[in-house]
Amino acid sequence: MRFDVDSFREIADSLVRNKSRSLLTGFGVFWGVFMLLFMIGGGAGLKQTIEANFEGFATNTAIMVSSQTSEPYKGFQEGRYWQMNYTDVERLKMMIPELETVTPSVSSWGSTIVRGEYSTSGAFKGVYADFTKIEEPQIVYGRPLNEADILQERKVCMIGKRIYQDLFPEGGDPCGQFIRVGAVYYQVVGVDFSSGNISLNGRADQSVSVPLPVAQKILNRGNDVDMICATARSGVRMTELEPRMRQVMARRHQFNANDKQAMFILNTEQIFSLVDNLFNGVNFLILLVGLGTILAGVIGVSNIMMVTVKERTTEIGIRRAIGATPKDILSQIILESISLTLVAGSFGIVFAVQLLRLTGTIVEASGEGTGASFQIGFWLAVAAALLLTVLGVIAGLAPASRAMAIKPVDAMRDE
Repeated sequence: MRFDVDSFREIADSLVRNKSRSLLTGFGVFWGVFMLLFMIGGGAGLKQTIEANFEGFATNTAIMVSSQTSEPYKGFQEGRYWQMNYTDVERLKMMIPELETVTPSVSSWGSTIVRGEYSTSGAFKGVYADFTKIEEPQIVYGRPLNEADILQERKVCMIGKRIYQDLFPEGGDPCGQFIRVGAVYYQVVGVDFSSGNISLNGRADQSVSVPLPVAQKILNRGNDVDMICATARSGVRMTELEPRMRQVMARRHQFNANDKQAMFILNTEQIFSLVDNLFNGVNFLILLVGLGTILAGVIGVSNIMMVTVKERTTEIGIRRAIGATPKDILSQIILESISLTLVAGSFGIVFAVQLLRLTGTIVEASGEGTGASFQIGFWLAVAAALLLTVLGVIAGLAPASRAMAIKPVDAMRDE
């Protein structure tokens, strides 16, 4: 193909002469590219927003909570409520060695938390040090609870982001200072800024976490626990261990292992898998709709170029008569097709990027998509431009073939 100033001047003149048709067909390509890239960027941002709700959670975690039975079993009536305890923790560790971490928790909601003249409310949680393997904290100040805190039953605590902001509006490191929960004072040893929206007996940013033995005595829970969390060892799927965990707990507390209502298990592996499968389907649908729209626009480009070639029969014939080669005619038609698709597509790329940026700003301002990126990658935009170039060549082949078939004598006869 001949890429010189005259070629591009001829292409520009042709597009200007047929500007109404160029705008119509260009809009089809523009809309297709915009739809494809906007949906890809929007889908990626939406997925990150959903995954942000699970921030800090291990992907192979099971959270077990006791509930009421839904069917009679071995002489016990349905509707019986049972309670988890420390013995269950040891049984799960002993009977299911594939579990890496098994840790209990107790909690109380709506606790009043006070520091001097400042007060707020939140969840009061008792946990072991290994609870960080279930819900990983983002420590900004200090440290998380450790084994020494548990063994010595220290009255220390780790506070969440919102608790910190409400009680320490002046900012700074609060470690070493005391806050009061109920009638008991606790020394702050750490601040957790994790912002996941999943609530394990209270959201992390609205919780005060203390050593489990301390919480057991303060809340007068005795040997009972509110929930048990477990993670599987590397290479082991939690979905495969879930039936065994139900059997262990059912045998211990006398309920049917098939009674799903008797014990609720939140399996994060299934949730992450569901999200991945959902967005795989969404991405396939996006590609299908976006590429279909682009192809429709490219077919429009090809049809309009065919009409343009027919209207320019005399012009092409004259050019052939004064020495233009078939290669020259081919180059001009295909370059016109590429220019039309590439220019329209470039506007679609730019518009999609700007609208995605606006969408990200709006979502960020609402506080729902912290850290989510509603944007497309640089190489995706480059790939879209290359695809438009290829489709422009394909769209121009049929009109170019027709143009090369024009003979000067036939063009003069039409004139």
